[in-house]
Amino acid sequence: MRNAPLLISFLLATSALAPVASAQGLLPALPDSLTPTVGEVTPPPPDPYGSWTFNYENDTLGGTDRNYTSGLQIAWRSPSAELPTPLRWLNEQATRLLGPGQVRWGAGLVQAIYTPEDTQRRIPDPNDRPYAGHLYGALVLQRETGFSLTTLELQAGVIGPSALGEFVQNTVHEAIRVDTTKGWDSQLKDELALNMVFERTLRSAPLELGSLQADMLTSYTVALGNVSTYGGAGVTFRVGQGLEADYGAPRIRPGLVGSAFFQPREEFGWYAFIGGQGRAIARDIFLDGNTWRDGGPSVDKRPLVADATAGLVAHWRGFRLAYSHVWRTEEFYGQRGGLQSFGSVGFTARF
Repeated sequence: MRNAPLLISFLLATSALAPVASAQGLLPALPDSLTPTVGEVTPPPPDPYGSWTFNYENDTLGGTDRNYTSGLQIAWRSPSAELPTPLRWLNEQATRLLGPGQVRWGAGLVQAIYTPEDTQRRIPDPNDRPYAGHLYGALVLQRETGFSLTTLELQAGVIGPSALGEFVQNTVHEAIRVDTTKGWDSQLKDELALNMVFERTLRSAPLELGSLQADMLTSYTVALGNVSTYGGAGVTFRVGQGLEADYGAPRIRPGLVGSAFFQPREEFGWYAFIGGQGRAIARDIFLDGNTWRDGGPSVDKRPLVADATAGLVAHWRGFRLAYSHVWRTEEFYGQRGGLQSFGSVGFTARF
């Protein structure tokens, strides 16, 4: 996967050019027996169930132990019902931004941990990524139409020792009897972490391929804050059954996050997927260093980063299990090891 940026560019170009090429006769016609039929996208029925989603991401699932090394997330998404009174005002203010659709609200708690390549040095390499922990809560408003999911996410938390990155990582290392990480004394200092994320994901009408379906998810994201400021665009191709149940595998930002909720219309469904996302980055506190402090650890970040991802999702009745594998391009100049690889496991239960 050394050509992840090229793969993502190819996926984006293919999705954009295929309809044009077909209409102009540049692509060969399929025999009638193999020609897919395009299904209709219908609005989802009211959903009386909320969803709990747990995500675990770790680079040991990709055979490494560096950079973005671990992530944990617990997220709640409400039924598609009326909002609690404190959120109605915020929802009204965001109507023009979010557009039409069934309304959901959500909350989440996330911790992410970042380390350099050599975690046994007590004085870390100044040219490598700084140690950092990030702990934050998220408040989410969403609108779904059946073919689009629009999200406004407000994040507030802390970066630094109070984020408990050292405690969590070394407690786990001690429990599994591996070497603890030695350089946490040089981590980024405590700082209030505020961010706002807007994202819209579009789901194409499904192609009916016999007993299977295929569709495409396209998304764009804008993030603003002292933690991260970036713009991103991505595409995911899916093949399986019951694709209308969600908008992709659940993930932890800044990746393609899919949907923390799912609303199945069949008892069982599954799909395999492949996709990618590119991000243009103006600010990344985990590389740029603390916002209000001079002289702390930092590295020279790359302004463009790309992810390639592939995986499998299955749901049965009110439960969904997802696995995503991610290959991420270098995030700063001088980064060693080439692409970073990590895995993401997500479990969702409806109540």
